[in-house]
Amino acid sequence: MFGPEGPTLRELAVQALSSVERGYDLLAPKFDHTPFRTPDAVLESVAKELAPLGPFEDGLDLCCGTGAGVEVLTGLCRRSVTGVDFSAGMLDVARRRVRPPAGGPGVAWVRGDARALPFAAAFDLVVSFGAFGHFLPSELPGLFARVHATLRPGGRFAFPVLAPPRPTRPGYWALLGFDTVMRVRNALWRPPFVMYYRAFRLGAVLRELGEAGFVTELRALPEFGRRGDGGPRVRLVVARRPQPAAGSVNS
Repeated sequence: MFGPEGPTLRELAVQALSSVERGYDLLAPKFDHTPFRTPDAVLESVAKELAPLGPFEDGLDLCCGTGAGVEVLTGLCRRSVTGVDFSAGMLDVARRRVRPPAGGPGVAWVRGDARALPFAAAFDLVVSFGAFGHFLPSELPGLFARVHATLRPGGRFAFPVLAPPRPTRPGYWALLGFDTVMRVRNALWRPPFVMYYRAFRLGAVLRELGEAGFVTELRALPEFGRRGDGGPRVRLVVARRPQPAAGSVNS
């Protein structure tokens, strides 16, 4: 599953019995050789979909990991790109592997918690790839409120969402089994390791984005085709912080 350069079963077990932060510090040197990294095809499709919405000046990759999303942003933003993650190990790998293109935007790395972003109206574009399983549903309102405050009026918050597998598919039971194991693990072991694949539900996410003040649209990523019911296999959520109405005070 992971290949010869990926983590061993023992290393994965040690990670799973650690905190989320410590677990990713341990996994960081081999993270890009695991299925947990967002596939290049998804990154490229998101970049293609976002490009016509620009130009963007400043971009933020939320929970940037080893920097794959930062590389996407360097092709979309003209002035600066920032990657934020709470794992020092992941940031260390990102600093070494990401090489901004000549003449491209400046790149900065910030260690921080996505739930307490240290920015205010600083970005035109925020992206995130594959990180939302680390947030409990109860944390989404605060997370989305912080992202909203981080964006300038008119700025966008974008992230891909895969359609969940149906109960008739093996993937459905694999994800259900994984989440069940994690819930049992967290009931019996401390510190908790929050990673639930089935807790991030699109309907609830759209509702919370609206409550946070975003205007949201869904865009199908055509490269991944459609399911048997006609729905897209992968969607891009694009949530926009509205411009203030004429004569109003910008909040």
